[in-house]
Amino acid sequence: MKDSDLNAELIIIGGGLAGLTSAIHLSKLGFRVLVIEKNAYPKHKVCGEYVSNEVLPYLNWLDFDPENLSPAHIDFLHFSTQSGESLRIQLPLGGFGVSRYALDYSLYLKAISQNCTVLKDQVKEACFKDDIFSVHLASGKTVTSSVVLGAFGKRSTLDQKMERKFFHQKSPWLAVKSHYKGDFPSDLVGLHHFKGGYCGVSKVEHDLINICYLTNFESFKEFKNIAEFQEKVVSQNPHLKAILNHAEAVSEKPLTISQISFAGKNTVENHVLMIGDTAGLIHPLCGNGMAMAIHSAKLASEAVSDFLRKKTSRAVMERTYQILWDQNFRKRMLYGRYLGKILEHASLSEILTKMIKFIPSILPFIIKKTHGKEILM
Repeated sequence: MKDSDLNAELIIIGGGLAGLTSAIHLSKLGFRVLVIEKNAYPKHKVCGEYVSNEVLPYLNWLDFDPENLSPAHIDFLHFSTQSGESLRIQLPLGGFGVSRYALDYSLYLKAISQNCTVLKDQVKEACFKDDIFSVHLASGKTVTSSVVLGAFGKRSTLDQKMERKFFHQKSPWLAVKSHYKGDFPSDLVGLHHFKGGYCGVSKVEHDLINICYLTNFESFKEFKNIAEFQEKVVSQNPHLKAILNHAEAVSEKPLTISQISFAGKNTVENHVLMIGDTAGLIHPLCGNGMAMAIHSAKLASEAVSDFLRKKTSRAVMERTYQILWDQNFRKRMLYGRYLGKILEHASLSEILTKMIKFIPSILPFIIKKTHGKEILM
């Protein structure tokens, strides 16, 4: 790749779900886009791999059809407490299950087809001076642009470089994810509580089951390995025990990620517009992180487009994005944190489940508060 290929009107740091969605959106509008991603495609990621159908109208506008990936079509939620108390409800919009391995790779190919440049490198620092960004790479190169979008995930050394407040706050959460073969309904997403955490279960493409759970590290560190933890803690929930006992792992080994933070984050830092998990991570209990990442990419892309077309100033672009992000996500993030606090406690979780069984309208209310409406263009 020649240095001349790196000339771009905007740089996106991170080529995950949000970064690639923004790249496709902005390249469709005719802008020269450079995506900098440290990993090669395709790649597995720790993720629930369930996407709410609220994003389908927007994906259609992007000319991206997830049906090409043969996803599972999910219409129902099954929730259970660690004792086995459970309930089942139909999801208002439904969703689809697809692995990040398949989805991110497909978005990458789509971006490439629209003449986006995707550079495999690592960003060491992004400096803003005289209305221009200088992005310094591990390879020794420096690239410049007038706009930078931050899509570098849940936690990065860039967060530390930028002195983001959440980075210095200790977080006890650890996530584990693996794919399995087994018998599980294709139209169902399971959300099951166990001591110190909760687990999401749903089908993805190729009839595989994605099992991804979040646990408090203090609970996890008492055990020698993941297998022992799953046997002695996760499987104490009878629903999870039945699933795991009849499932065969197909992943070489489980993926893990630690120091997951649900603390509030600024959506604009040092003039960088943050998208996806870089802007804020909703509690996995809400099952809506992937849809939010895609939606945040849309909001940022629209604000950036107006700025690059000289319809607005940088200050207006940044403020517009902050306002729209807050309007669409702030309350959902807050409800997610409240829900997480309740379900961290076994007794409260049992009480909430019994209340929902007695007053069934509670669960649709919770879903409504943590999910969005269809993203219309």
